[in-house]
Amino acid sequence: MTRRLGADTLVIATHNAGKLKEIGALLAPHGVNCISAGSLGLPEPPETGKTFVENALIKARAAAQGSGLPALADDSGLCVDALGGRPGVYTADWAERQWFEGPPGRDWYMAMGKVEGMLQELGASTDRSCYFACVLAIAWPDGEQAVYEGRVNGTLTWPPRGTLGFGYDPVFVPLGDMRTFAEHDPEEKHGISHRADAFTKLVAEQFAG
Repeated sequence: MTRRLGADTLVIATHNAGKLKEIGALLAPHGVNCISAGSLGLPEPPETGKTFVENALIKARAAAQGSGLPALADDSGLCVDALGGRPGVYTADWAERQWFEGPPGRDWYMAMGKVEGMLQELGASTDRSCYFACVLAIAWPDGEQAVYEGRVNGTLTWPPRGTLGFGYDPVFVPLGDMRTFAEHDPEEKHGISHRADAFTKLVAEQFAG
């Protein structure tokens, strides 16, 4: 039987205040108090995994061992069928500027353009199917762990549309819709996203019954 979280403090393995707020709001109804790894001064471990599961577990284990508390981490990305699942775990890396492209940081329009350019090179009839994947990993200091996977299927469009999303949202159209994620109201997107799918599974196992 999977170990369950109690109404205790949970470390969210992130240094991003927005992510802490989002995850904290999802878990608050279940009596979980969330704090970030960043607020505890914990370093960000190198994400050397080849899969979303591996990277999520790397981050969760590091936060659990560094804090002595249970920790939750997520890893997510865009997987394009015609590109063999790329960019996948390198989703954010594709947006990283090189030294000759400007100041350090992420350029998501550049990343979207890279994906589109590769698809166009394959020809106009290329399958544009894709999906966003999200893995949530919980790790306890004693080494026990649990993993929850979510995804949302869709297709890629071009040019980018919408201003409400981030990352690759302006080119991702979820199945059954005509709008990109960046044209969805954030609350509507959160209800159907890959992260929502993963959290639904986490909550069902950790807090139901």
